[in-house]
Amino acid sequence: MTPQSAYRRRLVVMLKLPQAGRVKTRLGAQIGMTASAWWFRHQSAALLRRLQDPRWELTLAVAPDRAGLITPIWPAHLPRVAQGQGDLGARMARLMFGLPKGPVCIIGADIPAIRRAHIARAFAALGAHEAVFGPAPDGGYWLTGLRRSAPPPPRLYQNVRWSTEHALTDSRKSLGGLRTALIDTLQDIDTAEDLRNLARAAPAPALSR
Repeated sequence: MTPQSAYRRRLVVMLKLPQAGRVKTRLGAQIGMTASAWWFRHQSAALLRRLQDPRWELTLAVAPDRAGLITPIWPAHLPRVAQGQGDLGARMARLMFGLPKGPVCIIGADIPAIRRAHIARAFAALGAHEAVFGPAPDGGYWLTGLRRSAPPPPRLYQNVRWSTEHALTDSRKSLGGLRTALIDTLQDIDTAEDLRNLARAAPAPALSR
């Protein structure tokens, strides 16, 4: 790794193997585990294609660790790291502490609306701020990022009430006073109603002549 690449912006996508009963189980309880795994596989594949960009290095943080590192499901040319053990906060903190120097943004793979412009805005926000979040309507967030010009706060992402309306507020508290920016609010997909809302929001296909 060259000194220049060590300071590159890094966009990390957290991914689970799209196996029935192991991914998007809340959605699967409503539409079926096989259907929810199928949706996640195709959604994440489209997201990875869309977010590859020379302005940042796209890295996959995979789970389960061993199977995720060798599966052919995801593009082989994208670098991979194992998520490791612990709750979501522990796994994200491990990435923030462990990746080479430079700004890092972390996202999930279940937010269909993410575009390269959203990611560019997040990295731009880290120019004047030390941290950035992309809020979700339910009080959580779809993106978290740190400039990492200094070591991350020691209690980063600890004592967070995950999967509640307090997740963003608790995560901001864990930053220890870092200057924080908020960017676009985007919806992740957790329920069948979320999928229906996504379908209603999709633009209608153009009529053929």
